[in-house]
Amino acid sequence: MTPKYKRVILKISGEALAGEGRFGLDDGMLASVASEIKEVTELGVQVALVVGGGNFWRGRTSENMDRATADYMGMLATVINSLALQSAIESTGVETRVQTAIEMREIAEPYIRRRAMAHLGRNCVVIFGAGTGNPFFSTDTTAALRAAEIDADVILLAKKVDAVYSADPNIDPNAVRYDTLTHQEILEKGLGVMDSTAAAMCRDNNIPIHVFAISEKGNVLRAVCGEPIGTRIV
Repeated sequence: MTPKYKRVILKISGEALAGEGRFGLDDGMLASVASEIKEVTELGVQVALVVGGGNFWRGRTSENMDRATADYMGMLATVINSLALQSAIESTGVETRVQTAIEMREIAEPYIRRRAMAHLGRNCVVIFGAGTGNPFFSTDTTAALRAAEIDADVILLAKKVDAVYSADPNIDPNAVRYDTLTHQEILEKGLGVMDSTAAAMCRDNNIPIHVFAISEKGNVLRAVCGEPIGTRIV
């Protein structure tokens, strides 16, 4: 197979790492993701990852908790997932580094753009943890920001659903499936594929997005090779 892209950001939701459950980490899913990333790196593609934290923490659980505190807790959840992914990927023999937007030097490198790009240049997988380091920004926005910073060719948005729909296909049987969209359509239609800040940043920086299901084995490689799976946003 011939890769379409040289450098990619793979964005994985925390819920996807929980597998069939809704909480925690599924060993089988971690192993599957790690195996697919290894296949991609063997093609010479540089891979960076952004992972969510929804499998451990999502939003405020108390009216007494302010939004900023809840968001910081979510950032810590992404670090848990980042470390789990690092262990899974390195178990396949692929060198991996975790860089965090909030410094925690005992377990990860601080995010430094030039260092991240140097790692990628020698085919080391880089995982960006702790979001942007700021509350009120999602990990979707982190993926858009890091993609712009490291000059990624595309954001691969790996989700539990297999494409972008006009509504939740699990609830609305009449939901329309989209094969292609523009960034502007994402914003105008209010589609829930990513938040508006991230979509606008991708639009303004001409970063394409490819949405597909993470559960189907081989989809990461197919997306990297430009196969028509899921939904492409350009």
